[in-house]
Amino acid sequence: MNLKRRYLAALLVFSMILGGVATYTAVQFIQTGTGQAQTQSNQEESNKQASTDGEAQSGDESIGDVLDGLKENNDGELSKIDKAYSLIQEKYVKDTESKELIEGAIQGMLDTLEDPYSTYMDKETMEQFNNSISSSFEGIGTEVSMVDGRVTIVSPFKGSPAEEAGLKPKDQIVSVDGESIEGMDLYDAVLKIRGEKGTTVSLEIDRPGVEENLTIDVKRDTIPIETVYSETKEVNGKKAGVLEVTSFSENTAADFNKKLKELESKNIDGLVIDVRGNPGGLFTAAQDILENFIPKGTPYVQIENSDGEKKRYVSNLEEKKGYPIVVLMDEGSASASEILAGAMKEAGDYELVGTNSFGKGTVQQALPMGDGSNLKLTIYKWLTPDGNWIHEEGIKPTVKVELPEFYYTNPVQIDKTLEYDMNNDKIANVQKMLEGLGYDPGRKDGYFSKETQAAVKQFQKENDLKVTGTINEDTGNKLQSSVVTKVQNKENDTQMQKALDVLFSK
Repeated sequence: MNLKRRYLAALLVFSMILGGVATYTAVQFIQTGTGQAQTQSNQEESNKQASTDGEAQSGDESIGDVLDGLKENNDGELSKIDKAYSLIQEKYVKDTESKELIEGAIQGMLDTLEDPYSTYMDKETMEQFNNSISSSFEGIGTEVSMVDGRVTIVSPFKGSPAEEAGLKPKDQIVSVDGESIEGMDLYDAVLKIRGEKGTTVSLEIDRPGVEENLTIDVKRDTIPIETVYSETKEVNGKKAGVLEVTSFSENTAADFNKKLKELESKNIDGLVIDVRGNPGGLFTAAQDILENFIPKGTPYVQIENSDGEKKRYVSNLEEKKGYPIVVLMDEGSASASEILAGAMKEAGDYELVGTNSFGKGTVQQALPMGDGSNLKLTIYKWLTPDGNWIHEEGIKPTVKVELPEFYYTNPVQIDKTLEYDMNNDKIANVQKMLEGLGYDPGRKDGYFSKETQAAVKQFQKENDLKVTGTINEDTGNKLQSSVVTKVQNKENDTQMQKALDVLFSK
């Protein structure tokens, strides 16, 4: 499978990856569950990398050193922890493991932060991820994060098994292969979902707006690393260049700049930068890309520390490009994608087309604990050029346009034949599919009407199915595969069509 995929580069955000072979940690690259972008750590040296997607490279000071310093100044408070530890060890009715108590205390402190991006990875888990580094990984190809205590999909990689199976941003994974993962640590849940190529994992999904949980089977595959794709499109005699960026990893900026020059050598009249479904990655990659478009004098991003101090990042570019540019984004565009979109909108005065972005506006740093484990803490906010914090709100497009309704339909799951006079969410889903495929179901509210029955019969007749007017598993599967085929047809991509229209509208 030659799949396009967002290879989220983010120091130590391995928890977000549902890959099997390669999950990059530390200074390596990994798919992150929240698409957090790398940014400058702004500690001892301004060129040390941090990550809005994951963590920053830490300085010479380990978390152990930090805690030692705190202990000197807070002996009274920390002695309470020592006393609790001693009492449990000495008095508790059952035997206890000191390691478990210590790590439980660490996790407890993180839990009080109520921050899904601040996490702890013990030595053993670190080793598992560090030993699985490769130029590709095996898995289902999606980003996940912990939201409100649930493993939540940020975005499936384009063309990945996850996307083809119908997984979507904000899906919450309830169980894996029939085993509940409620209350499970994110890293442990990820390890259950990862697996070898060719194997299948069954995921129970709680999807917003859907009454019943969905069961989605995903066949794992090898997901190669490639982050930038280019093409040209003709629009009313004008040539538009399109650069799709699926994540921001180490080589993304170089690939982007190379492909941009190739497009410019073809005398493009305008450019569309497509970051839909891009969950983020290295800030430095987004930074190098922005150097092509944002003129000097205006910051393209700001970083704010816990004291409210801000650092502005500016370009050295003398002047803007001589052609129009549009950024295409959606709810799966997160972190570094949002840094790029925010900069292009506020500092470059370019149009943003699509739907509201994900909303990830924090920066994490990985701090070594001294024993092989790591503590990843949120240490910065990133702000748009105008100083806006988009966390949990996202960035609004200047031109809002959604994909056709059938793009948002759910996998058809038939446990009981759907027929005339029934009324439920599954029928409403099928009605949207029928309409998207060119049939008239009469209504889309879930009531199986005579019109819906007629539409089903017409669909069955034209697809060599038994004409019954009811929806069994065979009809449901054919509906779903027909919708997938239509989604894959680029001519139905209304967001791209609108972006091209906006590109040459002035």
